Amino acid sequence: MTKKRLLLPNSSSHVWSFSRVGGENRVNIEKGADLINLEDLDQKLWTALSCPVYGLEIDSKTLELIDTDSDGRIRVPEVNAAVKWLVSVVKNPDDLLKSEQHLKLDNINDQTEDGKNLLESAKQILSNLGKPDADVICVDDTSDSVKIFAGTKFNGDGIITDISADDENIKKLISEIISCTGSVVDRNGEAGITTDHINDFYKLCNEYSEWQSIAELDPAKITPFGDETSAALEAFLAVKGKIEDFFLRCKLLSYDQNSTEIMNSMKSSYESISMKDFSSCLTEIEAFPIALPNSDNLFFLNQGLNPAWENAVSAFNSLVVQKLFQEKSSLNEEDIASIEKVFEGFTAWQAEKKGTAVESLGIQRIREILAECNKKEALESLINEDKAFENNANNIMLVNQLVRYHRDLFKLLRNYVTFYDFYSPDGEAIFQSGYLYFDQRRCDLCMNVTDMDKHNLLARTSGLCLIYCDCVRRRGEGKMTIVAALTDGDFDNIDVGRNGIFYDRNGDDWDATIIKVIDNPISIRQAFWSPYRKLSKFINTQIEKFASAKEGKIDTAVSSGVENVSNEIGATPKPAPQPFDIGKFVGIFAAISLALGALGSALTSIFTGFLSLDWWKMPVAILGVMLVISGPSMILAWLKLRKRNLAPLLDANGWAVNSKASINIAFGATLTQLASLPVNSKLNPVDPFSKKKSPWTVVTVILLLLAAVAFALNKWGVF
Repeated sequence: MTKKRLLLPNSSSHVWSFSRVGGENRVNIEKGADLINLEDLDQKLWTALSCPVYGLEIDSKTLELIDTDSDGRIRVPEVNAAVKWLVSVVKNPDDLLKSEQHLKLDNINDQTEDGKNLLESAKQILSNLGKPDADVICVDDTSDSVKIFAGTKFNGDGIITDISADDENIKKLISEIISCTGSVVDRNGEAGITTDHINDFYKLCNEYSEWQSIAELDPAKITPFGDETSAALEAFLAVKGKIEDFFLRCKLLSYDQNSTEIMNSMKSSYESISMKDFSSCLTEIEAFPIALPNSDNLFFLNQGLNPAWENAVSAFNSLVVQKLFQEKSSLNEEDIASIEKVFEGFTAWQAEKKGTAVESLGIQRIREILAECNKKEALESLINEDKAFENNANNIMLVNQLVRYHRDLFKLLRNYVTFYDFYSPDGEAIFQSGYLYFDQRRCDLCMNVTDMDKHNLLARTSGLCLIYCDCVRRRGEGKMTIVAALTDGDFDNIDVGRNGIFYDRNGDDWDATIIKVIDNPISIRQAFWSPYRKLSKFINTQIEKFASAKEGKIDTAVSSGVENVSNEIGATPKPAPQPFDIGKFVGIFAAISLALGALGSALTSIFTGFLSLDWWKMPVAILGVMLVISGPSMILAWLKLRKRNLAPLLDANGWAVNSKASINIAFGATLTQLASLPVNSKLNPVDPFSKKKSPWTVVTVILLLLAAVAFALNKWGVF
């Protein structure tokens, strides 16, 4: 069975140019023809296949336009679609490689329908902005849609404002709809309404009108007090609970005559407020019974009332009682029940209330609006008239896309199809977020960390020496995490907790604190001295441990001695110490002597062998010894430095890198700048605080050198 190969379509005869950069063959985008044929370039030759929309040093609004599916990632088909559209609406694609801030109107291709519409829309924008004679347009002109559409009656968004209408009655109706159903913001920045708002408003008006009609058909049952029915119900409900409490107290009084004194006594209640200003104790007084119970089981409306309830009872009396019973001065339980029944129809009607949102307009105004059907038609006509400008408005918005692509798209290609900006000596890639200064060096390869978990997983595979820092703006205005690649210098003095300063691409400074370090080789020079530094560090550590241990033992011995002296006073005498074992001492001394003798013999053999060499062989021998010590570290570092790859760091930030992004030794040296004195600067070598050298040290060194030379000359038979 023969396997079929899946071939990518590439019928273009375009001749591509490639360069060997960073260990990979990378396509050169050098002219407009390259852009025109970009969609035919084999995707396997692209440096990246996906990149995030946010967190890059390029206008995210431009990337959002390219990201047509709004998934937060820009993929190859989206890049191809953006390039294809852009080259189709400009006259000279070569101009796109300049990434100029301003687009000349003459460069818009008016020979195509899209280009012609864009040109007209660009002129319309400039006219709306008060620049009808301008021959260039830029992102600043197109990014503020409110400014572009300010004062326009129609702008194609299906929203109308009071500006859209000439008739004052229609303007008033639009304002009423906004007040009742809310609004949306029109492209001109004003509050406006849509077809949905209009339909909802008229639906609410119909529902409210129909609900009111129910009461009008049976007013005696539903609104027994006319327009004051609602106020009357409110007055009744305000006192209903307290009056029911009164009648229950009356029943208890009838049940037990002896309870009269207890129920009518409010001594304790009075005592709690007797020393206060009564005008400030209305809440406590309201809690008292509305009236004292009586054996007649009657609630009197004009006498014996709790002062805190007099106004509420008066309102209830005037709005309800006098209209139902007339000249009645007291009520019994049956009266209260009959009053409650009177309100049953109104309560049921209120429960079915609809169209509440338009109630503030009043039933008369609502029915006026419903009666004038032509006004609704006028509103719908304005909506349709606005929608007729949709294409023109969309073209105006497309001009924003055009000027953004004209300015930013080629910059994206230089960092997506190829990593030209990263490998360019004077360039800065869009994923480079700034510069980290610390320990007399500047790290140029710094990136924002968007996902620390992914960095923990992938960072070590990059082979780079990495420093992670938490960066905070002064006064706590912001916080972020960055990773910086250390590609030159040494690894001394790099520890978690050290501070530096990070400058972002806008020039703003951040306080940076090292939170994590990934130790990888930095340079061949650093690898050469690495074994000696490690040995020195080991010896220093052991000496410090030894000194610390000895100091601890001395402190312990002194403390124990003082305690023992204190304890020995008055204590029984200790037994005499054991006699000195001379045999054991001799054995120990002999063992130490043998060890020192062996070490001395070995050093003597090495020194004698070294001095037996010809003079010109001595430096070679020293160099050989150093290579034996440093060689493995240098070879291992050389192998690792050749494999340093930026791709894992980009993948951790959401990229899909399609090829290696190698950072070799020569290129790495350009990504970390070491401190050096300025050209033509002057240096005063005299340090007043330097350590003073003892003359005896110099004399001793000279004597040792003379002795070594004399021994060598004698060995070679010179004298």
